[in-house]
Amino acid sequence: CVKRTATSLSWHPLDYHKLAVAYSCLEFQRAPKNMSFDSYIWNIEICNKPEMTLKPISPLVCLEYNHKDTHILIGGSYNGQIGYWDTRSGSQPVQMSATEHSHKDPVYKVIWLQTKIGTETFSASTDGQVLFWDIRNMNEPTKRLVLDPSKKGNRENALGAVSMEFENSMVRAKFLVGTEQGLVVSCNRKLETTDDPIVCMYSGHHGPIYALQRNPFFPKNFLTVADWTARIWSEDIKESSIISSKYHMTYLLDGCWSPVRPSVFFTVKMDGTLDVWDILFKPKDPILNLKVCDEALYSIRVRDKDSLVCCGSQLGTVRLLKMSPDLCTLQKNEKALVSEMFERETKREKILEGQYRERHQMKHSSSVEDEGGKDDMEELLAYTEREFFETVEAEKKKIKDEEKERRSGMFCFQV
Repeated sequence: CVKRTATSLSWHPLDYHKLAVAYSCLEFQRAPKNMSFDSYIWNIEICNKPEMTLKPISPLVCLEYNHKDTHILIGGSYNGQIGYWDTRSGSQPVQMSATEHSHKDPVYKVIWLQTKIGTETFSASTDGQVLFWDIRNMNEPTKRLVLDPSKKGNRENALGAVSMEFENSMVRAKFLVGTEQGLVVSCNRKLETTDDPIVCMYSGHHGPIYALQRNPFFPKNFLTVADWTARIWSEDIKESSIISSKYHMTYLLDGCWSPVRPSVFFTVKMDGTLDVWDILFKPKDPILNLKVCDEALYSIRVRDKDSLVCCGSQLGTVRLLKMSPDLCTLQKNEKALVSEMFERETKREKILEGQYRERHQMKHSSSVEDEGGKDDMEELLAYTEREFFETVEAEKKKIKDEEKERRSGMFCFQV
């Protein structure tokens, strides 16, 4: 029997007993025709029956509560449409985006913008587009960004988006997009005021970036989870991450920072394991490995300022785990130590990056000199070869002339 996966989790911003879960079967070719499209809002104190059912027209891949109006949720569907629900209005969506103006692939991430009105949101999909919406009118997006590295807006060359991050507290209007190709793309949100919406790209992963999140205490540093590693980056370093885990034996599928401790983050893997990391204690290895279940864990979310962690599995089960007090209590001088560590690792990577560029330039200049020397050598060889053949031809002519004179002398003697 094919089960639906718990693909996205969202805690209620105020009522910490409520958890919204999006369910979908990502292997659409295996999904039976009668498979349910429903997603649920759970009360964690009543685990046998959902508190409310959300009924989309296509399975929801992602789902997020609105922090401005906590009765409203935004969801991204498997068919590419965006819809929003008001829990006061029932299970049906209040409004859905028009199919012709929606994404053409599943929507893997939706984010609310913390504006005064609280009605603006944007979505990312593997069709290579980031679409901006206002839920007051969802007939078409307000803005559209194509993730084309050549910056020509060509959808055929666009990078597929599977994760996204936007820190509303940051002054700069930039957001990050994690792609199928293993690149993190930094984009400018204010598309109407710039001709260059794609600011830069960060490379280092070998597969899709399933999780992307800024450190809540140090927004210039962000976490990525992809392939067999988890990496921490600095905005100032484009070529490589400043901290990287060792390569694991199984795929990492999601991850997030602790909301209360700047040095702690969590990852989940395909073998059903939850890893807890403390970069001040062990930068390369997790401090705790916990076997949660036998199936793959696809999603994880930590409740704000609390000790509860929820993990969603491939078979649709959501498990709640309670952290020990040490993992959810800010330690003495922790912020200062993490800040010092990030600065030190960033400086180290800058030095290595400068050395790499210097060596690359030296290698390039030496190759140019080698090309020049090669041209001189070829010219010398051509001249030597030409001179050789001219000498050979002169010798042949001299021999012919001597033979001619000798024959003419013999003829005179016979006469």
